Amino acid sequence: MSEKEGGSGGGSPQASAVTVSDVQELIRRKEEIEAQIKANYGVLESLKGVGMNEPLVDCEGYPRSDVDLYQVRTARHNIVCLQNDHKAVMKQVEEALHQLHARDKEKQPRDMAEAQEEARSRSLSQSEGLSPPQAFAKVNSISPGSPASVAGLQVDDEIVEFGSVNTQNFQSLQNIGTVVQHSEGKPLNVTVIRRGEKHRLRLVPTRWAGKGLLGCNIIPLQS
Repeated sequence: MSEKEGGSGGGSPQASAVTVSDVQELIRRKEEIEAQIKANYGVLESLKGVGMNEPLVDCEGYPRSDVDLYQVRTARHNIVCLQNDHKAVMKQVEEALHQLHARDKEKQPRDMAEAQEEARSRSLSQSEGLSPPQAFAKVNSISPGSPASVAGLQVDDEIVEFGSVNTQNFQSLQNIGTVVQHSEGKPLNVTVIRRGEKHRLRLVPTRWAGKGLLGCNIIPLQS
């Protein structure tokens, strides 16, 4: 019984023993988990942009044949598990920082400040990397029966990718217009954020009964 007491020190750092090195080790563990989350999101992105909530059946209810369903399900399962691990490690980081602060409040103020700053700055930069890309334009209106409507675009969809146009190279709506003019009859990959979720669509600019090749009105977003 006393052996059990003596062997229980292998878990999270104790309040009496926590050090800056313990905090840094937890941060390293957190970053490893974040790298694995990104890698699994990369797997989903490589499978025709299937995200966490994209349906895996076609419009007739049959399993999709254009993606590896096993890979998609495995990556989604991994992401859910890793996100839970990430929350647990972040809680440990927070608790360790509090313990370090309480124990070394006067004894090691500089070490404690460094650990807190490192945890905050790394967490911020990593969470930015995990967050969805920034939208640069928004769908303001769509005409029924238009190519945009057929592709599944909806009013208030926020555009993060339109063919070769993305947040990094977008300057004005002329960029989108140029891509549309050069892509008549050819499918374009369009990625949008809809109610906080990422959706990947295939839009084919086509001449139709209405005006233009899309049948929708797109406005730029102010950053």
